[in-house]
Amino acid sequence: MDPQTTYEAAYKELQQIAREIENETVSVDVLAAKVKRASELITFCQNKLRSTEVEVTKIIEQMEKKG
Repeated sequence: MDPQTTYEAAYKELQQIAREIENETVSVDVLAAKVKRASELITFCQNKLRSTEVEVTKIIEQMEKKG
C-alpha cells in the first residue's frame, strides 16, 4: 500500500471493487486479483481506524488530565 494512501481513497476503491463484483463486471481471470486487493484494502482501513481510535483516546485522556 502506498504510504500516501488515505482512508477515504482506500474505502472508495474498496467500494468500487465491491460494485464490480456485485454487478458481475469482473471477469473470472481478474476476480482473484480483485479479491486480494479488497482484502488488502480492508486490512488497511481496519488498521487506520484502530490507530485513529488510539490517537483520539490519547487526546481525550490528555484533555481530561488538564481539566
